[in-house]
Amino acid sequence: MPSPYLEILRSPRIAAILLLGFSSGLPLALTGGTLQAWLTVTGVDIMTIAWFSWIGIPYLLKFLWSPLMDRYVPPFLGRRRGWMLLTQLALILGIAGMAFSSPNADLWLLGCLALWVAFMSASQDIVIDAYRADLLPAAERGMGAAVGVLGYRIAMLASGGLALILADQIGWRQTFFAMAALMAIGIATSLVAPEPALRGTPPRSLREAVIEPLKDLLSRPGAPQLLALIALYKFGDALAGTLTTAFLIRGVGFTLTDVGTINKGLGLVSLLAGGLVGGLLLVRMSLTRALLLFGALQAISNLSFALLAWAGKSYPLLVFAVSFENLASGMGTAAFVAFAMALCNHSFSATQYALLSALASLGRILFGPATGGLVEAMGWANFFVLTFVAALPGLWLVWQMRAQISAVDEASPQAS
Repeated sequence: MPSPYLEILRSPRIAAILLLGFSSGLPLALTGGTLQAWLTVTGVDIMTIAWFSWIGIPYLLKFLWSPLMDRYVPPFLGRRRGWMLLTQLALILGIAGMAFSSPNADLWLLGCLALWVAFMSASQDIVIDAYRADLLPAAERGMGAAVGVLGYRIAMLASGGLALILADQIGWRQTFFAMAALMAIGIATSLVAPEPALRGTPPRSLREAVIEPLKDLLSRPGAPQLLALIALYKFGDALAGTLTTAFLIRGVGFTLTDVGTINKGLGLVSLLAGGLVGGLLLVRMSLTRALLLFGALQAISNLSFALLAWAGKSYPLLVFAVSFENLASGMGTAAFVAFAMALCNHSFSATQYALLSALASLGRILFGPATGGLVEAMGWANFFVLTFVAALPGLWLVWQMRAQISAVDEASPQAS
């Protein structure tokens, strides 16, 4: 491996992004796939499970309170690390609270606690994303995106696959207590992580914190198309993932252990490989080419789940579908995160990145409840074919916006 790669991998900034990626990814599965599995095995109907996807609404709306995290500075650890620590402490309390609930006896309480965890998780994401955009120089952006995905997906294995296996062995309450304890990794990282060399000047007022980030984004050449690209690039991939766990358990008939070991375990290996390969390719490949290639692979990979639905319960097809989809998703996410970071101004990166990531989550959150009805109306196989079609508009926009993406790649905004 050439020495520039080794220097990047040895950077303390990259190590911090890896561990913070873990802290960011841990709560998401607990209110997503793992909660979905808990509801499924306790007999909750598919329509109710689909409506539980609205627990992810804070990820869509986090831009509403992100200006507070740009404007105000906690009295300890600075503007970014101070907010990290506060949100991580709140997450420990929320996840531990979920351990005391039950889908059978306390479905509404469980839903409210899951919503709290999602809210604090989205708040943590705001500040971690801002910290990453502020911390990484241009040369480390692609690998930073990759290792962020790496840490994130390791956490998804812990709170997804490992949690399902633990739930089979020790029960859901003890499993959620264990997940709360793992948040200590994020707290330790927040305490020792390096400060960004270029921190940006905090907005002088809350009004400025709200208005200036929008003005800055909308003043870019081709701004409406760029924002549409952010919204659509991961749409098909996200839509397919909304009910994947329920599909594998109820639609095809795999066990919790099958899903935990193959979908989550093998899926993690594929995602790690995809993220790292994507990050390495981004060092030498233009951002435009990466978005096109990785996005095409994302779209095609959804068809592998349609093939599994047509064929029925098949372990070889499960291995193929999980490996292909996660490899492509890891590569696509690395390119998308690098693109979003390049768009951010360091003075208000919390608000801008929150806006961009909320746009990326728009389709998954708004259309999540409809996926249950789509599956009942058209079946699992046709549903996954539909997710392939849903990925095509994003690819078309990448092709149409080639010049603007190249300009963003070559000269990202700096602190004002």
